[in-house]
Amino acid sequence: MRNRRTATLLAPALFTLMAVAPRPASAGVYTDDLSKCLVSRTTSEQKAVLVNWMFSAMSLNPAVSRYVSIPAAQRKQFNIDMAQLFETLLTVTCKKEMQAAVKYEGSGAVGAAFNMLGQVAGRELFSNPEVAKGMADLEQYMDQDKLKAVMSAAE
Repeated sequence: MRNRRTATLLAPALFTLMAVAPRPASAGVYTDDLSKCLVSRTTSEQKAVLVNWMFSAMSLNPAVSRYVSIPAAQRKQFNIDMAQLFETLLTVTCKKEMQAAVKYEGSGAVGAAFNMLGQVAGRELFSNPEVAKGMADLEQYMDQDKLKAVMSAAE
């Protein structure tokens, strides 16, 4: 019975995390506390676990799956690592904050808090110099004059 209750509690959080849904504008104080705990007490290595898992899951999307090949054993390891991280963060690292958030704001608070952690981890990923350089390569294919014209017309 306890495992079923835990699964019922965590399933919405995992689905929210997987979908990377936007964080609700009206997050409560307890959700904010849980978010702050997750962001401040998660190490860079743990954020890398989250990013690896997110990338692995997103790579299954048909729009990109043909460009990415993650061996089944590696995908399984990403899932195991993320499950352990998720469990540790909620049952040890931020246990008190998680319990208060769920008690007063419902299980959706967990998904919203992990969404914030995912956003922070993603920002760290994109701040890597190699990633930033790859993103900047887009500029060479854009017509800067057209962009300047439309932006100055909007002012």
